[in-house]
Amino acid sequence: MIKNVHGNTVDHLGEAIVAGRYAAGATIPPEPLLGEELGVSRTVIRESVKSLVAKGLLTTGPKVGTHVMSSENWNWFDPDVVAWQSKAGLSREFLRDLQELRRIVEPAAVRMAAERATAKDIAEIEAAFAGMRRAVEEGGDYVSYDLRFHQGLLRACRNRMLVQMSKALAALLRTSFEISTSRKDGPRNSLPLHRAVLDAVIAHNPAKAEKAILVLIDGARDDIEQVLARHKRLPRLNLPAPLLKAA
Repeated sequence: MIKNVHGNTVDHLGEAIVAGRYAAGATIPPEPLLGEELGVSRTVIRESVKSLVAKGLLTTGPKVGTHVMSSENWNWFDPDVVAWQSKAGLSREFLRDLQELRRIVEPAAVRMAAERATAKDIAEIEAAFAGMRRAVEEGGDYVSYDLRFHQGLLRACRNRMLVQMSKALAALLRTSFEISTSRKDGPRNSLPLHRAVLDAVIAHNPAKAEKAILVLIDGARDDIEQVLARHKRLPRLNLPAPLLKAA
């Protein structure tokens, strides 16, 4: 998606903050200087600052200027923030936080999905699984279907807050999926684990569904640890997901 001047300015400033070019507590340059540096109007700078305040990266007030907030205040459910962190470099701490979040949220959500999933919910998750299998066998975008699979599970739990969280978690989950996918035969080996989750949901067996999703999450954690141990390049979320080659 091509961004407009405002979007590009938000990206430029957000990336600079996340990368540490503006340290926590630092005051960013005033609007006229930033506008001149980036070649945009003061209005664009002002609106971009408002966007970054909403994302928790900046705070501003009369007579005190605009200051950079520490990372504890950033909205880590915002896809832009996650993408900027990806571009700056995914840290072990970030990936640990992601795995811990998944282990807290997904098992409980999948238990509810096994209790509450409708025929339509199950059909959507089945379609996502079919896309994953097709990507493994014929090549294609495995990561997007993997994401649809997990978002479908969260929607099927029929909890409005968790449904909203599924949208916020999208960029975070994509990080995990791309790392797992980068391992040789990772997607092929994960298919039966996903199938076990889906079969438990279809059978409306909450305990079995929870156990199956924990196996899947812990397997993803192990994949991430192995990728990190080998110092392989981590995914960049500002780029399209890599495509699998046909088997």
